[in-house]
Amino acid sequence: MTRAKFFIKGAISTRYISGMIGKHGENSGLGAHVIFLGQVRSDKKNKKVVKEIQYSVYAPMAEKEFQKIKDEAFERYPLHCLHIVHSTGKVGTGEISLAVMASAGHRKKTFEALKFIVEQIKKRVPIWKKEVYDDGSEVWIKH
Repeated sequence: MTRAKFFIKGAISTRYISGMIGKHGENSGLGAHVIFLGQVRSDKKNKKVVKEIQYSVYAPMAEKEFQKIKDEAFERYPLHCLHIVHSTGKVGTGEISLAVMASAGHRKKTFEALKFIVEQIKKRVPIWKKEVYDDGSEVWIKH
């Protein structure tokens, strides 16, 4: 069994996302592919605007937690396939930092699975983020 790749340096490109989708286009038993894309927002805070987020991670711990979430999703939902990838390093506003794609036979369970997966990622995976503002200042964000 090959080990899943959960992290990518920098923003997640549309080409990468397209590759995830393209891997399953010919499986006629699948009726639903649901994709969540998390994008960096240009939030305004104290008269400053977010320019980018810098993501830091302790990969060995985070990869184990991603794998646990993935295993739990397959136990709870009738998924055929699941892709999870998160950015590390700098990601600018408007760019994608999290991509999750779940595939199954029917849409209802696929939507439910995707919601479960994204919520678990936010709660459990040790990923730290630092917001960088348009004036050059930086702030570590609490979850």
